[in-house]
Amino acid sequence: MSENLPEPVQPARPELPQPLAEQAAEIVAVRRGMFGGSGSSGDTSGYGRLVRTIEFPGQSPRPYGGYFDEVENELFGALDERDLAPEAAIEKVVVHRGQLTFHVRREHLLEVARTLRDDPALRYELCLGVSGVHLPGDTGRELQILVPLLSITHNRRVHLAVSCPDEDPHIPSLTPVYPATDWHEREAWDMFGIVFDGHPALTRILMPDDWPGHPQRKDYPLGGIPVEFKGAQIPSPDQRRSYR
Repeated sequence: MSENLPEPVQPARPELPQPLAEQAAEIVAVRRGMFGGSGSSGDTSGYGRLVRTIEFPGQSPRPYGGYFDEVENELFGALDERDLAPEAAIEKVVVHRGQLTFHVRREHLLEVARTLRDDPALRYELCLGVSGVHLPGDTGRELQILVPLLSITHNRRVHLAVSCPDEDPHIPSLTPVYPATDWHEREAWDMFGIVFDGHPALTRILMPDDWPGHPQRKDYPLGGIPVEFKGAQIPSPDQRRSYR
């Protein structure tokens, strides 16, 4: 007659780390009109009196709900065990529109990514890509990458956000942790000019090698070719009237 052996239980963290202090939402811009354009021609959309604030959410209050609290506890505890204070590596934790996002300081990106990948209670084995963002109104953090991660083991998702200034557009490459980000980082460099330090071959992937500038930046000129139509001259897009 066999004995009923108890199932092995993973030891819990000795104590839960303290959550980050709450932060208020940050207003980075005020957009006027329907499309947020600017120029001397005035509004032609009929929505010139529309005013919208562009704001980024701050540190979310706990509890977050779902598995989000457990993921934060495990990540912060694992970073503590690696002698890396969570508040030194993570700027803020945001739960917004049903997504959990860790805003990571760029100098600690690789260690945070390795922890998320290797810790048995986290196991984010799959990186789903690297997307670039250009936010001219966010002074000192104009360039940003968003990295969605998936835990196949636990069927959980999390996002990493890392920012850098226009004057120093450098972020560590994630290829040592997630090799499949190779082409994603090349695209973010090509389109936004974000330099991924440590990338094995950071070259253009969509535009020709001698293409000037980075086309998806918001300060990139629209360009275009003037067209003549029934005697009327149509200028290129960046020289037309403002439809703000």
